[in-house]
Amino acid sequence: MKQSLQLRLGQHLTMTPQLQQAIRLLQLSTLELRTEVQQALESNPMLEMEEEAADELEPPAEPERAPADDDFGVADERGDGEADLELAQSEIPDELPVDSAWDDVFENISTGPMAGGDQDDRDYDVGDSVPESLRSHLLWQLALAPMSDKDRLIGEAIIDAVNEDGLLGQSLEEIHEGLPAELEAELDEVTAVLHVVQNFDPPGVAARDLRESLLIQLKQLPADTPWLAEARSTLADFFALLAARDYTQLKRRLRLEDGPLSQVIRLIQSLNPRPGGHISDTKPQYIVPDVIVHKRNGRWRVELNADAAPRLRINAQYATLAKQVHSASDSAYMKNQLQEARWFIKSLLSRNETLLKVASTIVERQRDFLEHGEVAMRALVLHDIAESVGMHESTISRVTTRKYMHTPRGIFELKYFFSSHVSTASGGECSSTAIRALIKKLLAEENPAKPLSDSKIAEILSDQGINVARRTVAKYREAMAIPPSNERKRLA
Repeated sequence: MKQSLQLRLGQHLTMTPQLQQAIRLLQLSTLELRTEVQQALESNPMLEMEEEAADELEPPAEPERAPADDDFGVADERGDGEADLELAQSEIPDELPVDSAWDDVFENISTGPMAGGDQDDRDYDVGDSVPESLRSHLLWQLALAPMSDKDRLIGEAIIDAVNEDGLLGQSLEEIHEGLPAELEAELDEVTAVLHVVQNFDPPGVAARDLRESLLIQLKQLPADTPWLAEARSTLADFFALLAARDYTQLKRRLRLEDGPLSQVIRLIQSLNPRPGGHISDTKPQYIVPDVIVHKRNGRWRVELNADAAPRLRINAQYATLAKQVHSASDSAYMKNQLQEARWFIKSLLSRNETLLKVASTIVERQRDFLEHGEVAMRALVLHDIAESVGMHESTISRVTTRKYMHTPRGIFELKYFFSSHVSTASGGECSSTAIRALIKKLLAEENPAKPLSDSKIAEILSDQGINVARRTVAKYREAMAIPPSNERKRLA
């Protein structure tokens, strides 16, 4: 094989460090961006927050003027602390009445470290407190219950078997087998302790199944509750008929008409099927919107959230020092940090400009949604926005992922405004979000005694010019967690 030299011309894209940084910042969420900015501030002395820079420019506070004789009568040469201590000691009597309380005498004397200080400095950060779990809530009640040490150990085993919904995840036999052998506990003792735990808060906790949980909740209701006896009988004897929504058999067995049976079912539906659901040990996740949309003078305006878009600047003092350093190594370090700081600020500005441009285009396309709601949502895909702003679809995907928009109708992820389309009879397009809104509206207005089937919903939509198959209606209904027609049937 003969070797030779050849010249070739070509073009290719090189991912420079600056471009990689800009792409990485573009796909970060608000919380991740805050962490990234904080790390950059800690590692690069050339960066600073604009708020911090404004604080440095504020003039120093004037020194406090010493108290004059005209202000307080006669100025005391001793410190304030010594004067306050002597004043407090002078107010303490030698002897106190037997029936007196501490607050009756020392009401105005502060002995804590906050005395004389700013009361706003106290830390009342409730948000960082550890949330209470269902297990700890039940163990706290178990510790207050009067019982023997043996029964308390059995109670702890029962509480350990309670799942997140508040129901027992194990049978009594399994709990009994899991107890230590030296405890010598009988199955009857486990059952007796279970009944004690079932009286704890929340009502219906530690039940072996849904039926028992509902019966426990009914037992804790006042005795004069209307239709209480009928509700107990329904759950105890005819729970299968109630689950199957066989109202004809229920009326015959309970000897009730439609109106009274409807009241009984309404009472049962007011109970909590997941008694442990409202006690959770997970912290709530708060969403910080990146973009705020509001209507002003008849026009929709899009603005970046100032709290979600950190504003950085170059530290002028360090930038000046970079020019005055004489050491070659120190000068190179300062110049590199200054260049990285400029790249970081430029990447942040590029991220904000791209986000604002994409959000503005989305609002322009989905103006009908902002005016009239989900029913007016237009079909939109990433390619449509990419063409409008002159960017690649991958860039639009990064911008719209985990970015949120605050609108008068609520807070939505930018991805929410993109949806597939369905053809209409007139040759147009209808978004899947609008179709789901129409289905939800139809089901809200249906006759509860004769709920609409998926085929009937598809027929109604077809009459409105929207060509949707029955399977598509079923898919949208299941996505909205709406049960089928046989499970939605109830008495009028």
